Amino acid sequence: MAGDPAHAPRYVVASGGDATSVLRRLARAGWTTREGFALTDQAWDVSDARLALYGRVAEGDTAELALLAAARGAGIVAICDTGGDIGRALLADLARIGPVTTDPDADLGTIPEPDSGGPQLAPEQRALLERLAGGETIAAAAAAEFLSLRTANRRIAEAREVLGVRTTREAVLAYLRIRREGG
Repeated sequence: MAGDPAHAPRYVVASGGDATSVLRRLARAGWTTREGFALTDQAWDVSDARLALYGRVAEGDTAELALLAAARGAGIVAICDTGGDIGRALLADLARIGPVTTDPDADLGTIPEPDSGGPQLAPEQRALLERLAGGETIAAAAAAEFLSLRTANRRIAEAREVLGVRTTREAVLAYLRIRREGG
């Protein structure tokens, strides 16, 4: 296999200005940028082409094209509301391929390091614990975060380990304590 799709940069940003900033840095780093997420190249693996695709993602079909392009090794700069259903689903799906960042100033292909010195929970773990703290069941939280129940249970188990607790209830309480302290 030529390149590794996990090493292509993946950004989901809020505005066109943020996307322009990212695209300029990618172009300086040797990436060819192109608007739109459809790939016409017959070869499956396009990672050696160092192609970065960009565009606005407002509906599921465009999100699917962006995800497919990322799986094939293209860099992605998606302009999308990460608070909406489509944005959260896109972030979750892209994260299954490799690192994704919403910070337009982050280094290529990396996720910024958290500032806190306490336990470091992954974004998926935080999202699940936040929903559990709000009274949702694990199944409802998993569905809302576009995860299978099995994956959600695994993420929560990993969060329990990171937090050094034995039960999910204790994990939610520890998460709330960390959140209240600004961590």
